[in-house]
Amino acid sequence: MTARDLILFPDPRLKIVARPVEAWDERLRAVTDDVLDTLRAVSAIGLTAPHIGEPVRIVVIRLQPDMPHIVYVNPVIVEASDERAPQMEGSVSMPGITESIERAERIRVRYRDLDGIEHEEAAEGFAAACLQHEIDQLDGIFWIERLTRLRRERALKRFAKLKRVTP
Repeated sequence: MTARDLILFPDPRLKIVARPVEAWDERLRAVTDDVLDTLRAVSAIGLTAPHIGEPVRIVVIRLQPDMPHIVYVNPVIVEASDERAPQMEGSVSMPGITESIERAERIRVRYRDLDGIEHEEAAEGFAAACLQHEIDQLDGIFWIERLTRLRRERALKRFAKLKRVTP
């Protein structure tokens, strides 16, 4: 159980499609523990195994610091509402940049827990946006790809400027 270094944008590993977890063993638990420790260390809301260099389909979400975390292994969105809602998004892999992104207001996600037991749950609003954001990352879709070209270019310019200013 160790907080690991984050993979930072524009590292090409952020575009890799994560492979499904196939074994419910100590390796799965160890990687999940590292994702959770890293999430806590960087004060993130959600984090995936690819964020720490492990290209497997694991998401850990903790919506508030005082809330328990939830582990999603091999999560899949099985239903999404037509209604869309904007949420401010960003990534610990691209610190300092946030933008509003419209996503489905409500979703249902199917996943397995650390014991391999299948679950399905509904999420709406902020929780739904978080799950969609992290599942995108598992699919190799970095969040800024959901922006229009103009907004993405502006975000990239702001990020480049931040990197020049920050030691």
